Amino acid sequence: MIPFTLLLVILRFTVGRLDVRTAETLHDYAVTHSGVTGLLIVWTDLFGPWPWRIVVTALAVWLLRTGAHRLAVWALATMAAGGLLGSALKVVVGRARPHLPHPVAFAPGESFPSGHALNATLGVGVVVLVVAPMLPRWGRRVAWALACFLALSVGYTRIALGVHWLSDVVAGTLLGTAVIAATAAAFGTWRHEPGRTRAAPPPTPPPDRLGQRV
Repeated sequence: MIPFTLLLVILRFTVGRLDVRTAETLHDYAVTHSGVTGLLIVWTDLFGPWPWRIVVTALAVWLLRTGAHRLAVWALATMAAGGLLGSALKVVVGRARPHLPHPVAFAPGESFPSGHALNATLGVGVVVLVVAPMLPRWGRRVAWALACFLALSVGYTRIALGVHWLSDVVAGTLLGTAVIAATAAAFGTWRHEPGRTRAAPPPTPPPDRLGQRV
């Protein structure tokens, strides 16, 4: 939360030079490359806030059916807390979206932080943290790499389409990461009763005469 707070204080009443230069450069490209712009619009809608909310809700339903009730509550609470916090900050900050000539996309509401970047970060974080323990080591690396790509690519589409400043997207990503870290830490405490240590994993059974696991 420290870098997010610093960014919030710095940009409360202003738009930085880097924001303006990035917006103008990417906007010029978007205007002259309609095919790429169309792809960006599809991508930003496909991995927008509501698709991630639906994915996490479906994941929570599956967790409930498998008996992981607390993990299901954590997944839903993380998405809800992050979304509500982001919406509240938009109202408090009240930062206007970029106003560019020949806009290629439109978005309602205030600009800071980016709701798409926030929800994409929350969604990929929740999904990966739930499924990572079920994957081998290489699978976890692939999952985290894919999660980073999805979160960052969604953030890029918001800047490239001219509906958010660069700092909006950075703030949304930072806030989403902070919310996941906070709720994951709280979940780690909640899932263990006070005064009880973490359970050790069961020992690996010895192989039988055929070299297979018992």
